[in-house]
Amino acid sequence: MSAMFQPDALRASLPPLAAMQPLSQQGLAYQRFYGLDLAERQDRAHSWLGRFEVPGFTLVGQVWRPPAPVATLFLLHGFYDHMGLYRHVVDWALARGFAVISCDLPGHGLSSGERASIDDFAHYQHTLEALFNEAKALDLPQPWHLFGQSTGGAIVIDHLLHKGAGSPAQGQVVLLAPLVRPRAWSWSKFSYRLLKPFVKGIERRFSENTNDPTFLPFLQADPLQPLRLPTAWVGALIRWVSYIEAAPASLRAPLIVQGQADMTVDWPHNLSVLKHKFAGPKVLLLPEARHHLANELPAIRTRYFDFLDQHFD
Repeated sequence: MSAMFQPDALRASLPPLAAMQPLSQQGLAYQRFYGLDLAERQDRAHSWLGRFEVPGFTLVGQVWRPPAPVATLFLLHGFYDHMGLYRHVVDWALARGFAVISCDLPGHGLSSGERASIDDFAHYQHTLEALFNEAKALDLPQPWHLFGQSTGGAIVIDHLLHKGAGSPAQGQVVLLAPLVRPRAWSWSKFSYRLLKPFVKGIERRFSENTNDPTFLPFLQADPLQPLRLPTAWVGALIRWVSYIEAAPASLRAPLIVQGQADMTVDWPHNLSVLKHKFAGPKVLLLPEARHHLANELPAIRTRYFDFLDQHFD
């Protein structure tokens, strides 16, 4: 792994995302650290970092643009994550000729906000809307595809169920291990109600959430990883689950990839909900795959990228 970048120095160096400014030395170090220097391996792709605003937060976004993009992929990361962990997805998208736009969610990665916390999932919808506006300002090409892992998938689900035909993203929809309810949901709600009056958060427990033995050590050394689970985020999730399970159905047909060894989300329940909410979603089940599909073993990634390729062609 290359020399460590300095998150605070990088934040301070960032221009607006729409300015398309070349990466600073800190930006280059950041991309090398996470293996995001894909422009050096993908045919002349141009990449940059920048900031943009949503109510209450300054967010950091990133764009990869090949010379003649044929579409745009909006990439939304999971809880505790940040866009630095999604190099395999970005690499796949660039190989298909897609531009990619992503950002760190509020409280995650390089974006502002209390670490891993949110008081209302509506902030995530504000984030997606702002990302659409940035893409419009950058004239990123249609069709616009949506790609979300876990909580990123929850953001996409919320958007599609409530925006319907009004979504500016009318391309494909990909959900990796999407969150509707987490595993042990009843216990999670009970623990939240028990702890809420007394604590603002509990220590995060890092777990083996892929079959790749190198991924957990990397997370534990990652300077952008949150170290606590805020009770505020759990409360926001509880309110959101009720909201989303009562939402109207959608005519969209997402592509869903789900590992059957996933110990993070209640995937049998989630798939049941999504099959009722969407019109004929196409589901790929991977028996040995765990939760963080974006960083699974190469053989597992190949299986689901092949599945996605069949439906993007």
